[in-house]
Amino acid sequence: MNHSTETLVTEFILLGFPELCHLRGLLSGLFLTVYLVTILENLAIVVTIRASRQLHTPMYFFLANLSVLETLYTSVTVPKLLAGLLARVRTISFSGCLTQLFLFLSLGSSECFLLATMACDRYLAICRPLHYPATMNWQLCLCLALSAWLGGFLASFVSMALISRLRFCGPNVLNHFFSLAVLATSLLVTMVSYAHILVTVLRIPGWAGRRKAFSTCASHLVVVATFYTTTIFMYARPHAASSFDINKLVSVIYSVVTPLLNPIIYCLRNRDIREALTKLLGAPGPS
Repeated sequence: MNHSTETLVTEFILLGFPELCHLRGLLSGLFLTVYLVTILENLAIVVTIRASRQLHTPMYFFLANLSVLETLYTSVTVPKLLAGLLARVRTISFSGCLTQLFLFLSLGSSECFLLATMACDRYLAICRPLHYPATMNWQLCLCLALSAWLGGFLASFVSMALISRLRFCGPNVLNHFFSLAVLATSLLVTMVSYAHILVTVLRIPGWAGRRKAFSTCASHLVVVATFYTTTIFMYARPHAASSFDINKLVSVIYSVVTPLLNPIIYCLRNRDIREALTKLLGAPGPS
């Protein structure tokens, strides 16, 4: 192309859900409600863990980090989605698009690393219980959490630096505008950790003992399964089965619905959090 006559893209147009334009009001209310509930849920978990001394353990420290991360994670895309639905502002500047993509990729990658870290924590607690208090000290917890956060941003920095150097000449209409790339390493660590956990749990005599041991990681396992199932389906399914409509549906699940469900999963399956939250709210504790 002749560089003297080419027109460089300075903004993009996000189509969103044009096939559901007649449901714009319903979708706006639904996404706004989900977003606000997600923020309140994750904030409640962070405040509860911070206020309850019995929750000042490595497992809940990592859970608090996950709640903060998912609050930021869903805040990267949902406000722009709501702006498109409510104010019909579909355009996004080139720099704004790159910033949104960088933050989404970085936070998504950080979540992968943090989920892997939580799996390692559960592995040490179940498979190495005698060494766990000395090994998983607060210094190590801080280093692991910081590594997960920084690792996610560093993993996305190189690719975004290369993308920012590209020249975009059109078209500037985007049907699907965010993605996630970092999966393999964190998924491998998580699978290896839970393989060891499963072997250890099966060696415990009696169903009651196995149930008690596995209950400490059941919530995390459900969250991991939900997160990786949607992301793997999104990016590892056959090309013939892909479509933009399915892409957007699955993206809504892992970027909007999953952050909504994760706090519910942890609260419903975790007695310590339920009791601490009940105490914080001043309600009578469970009998």
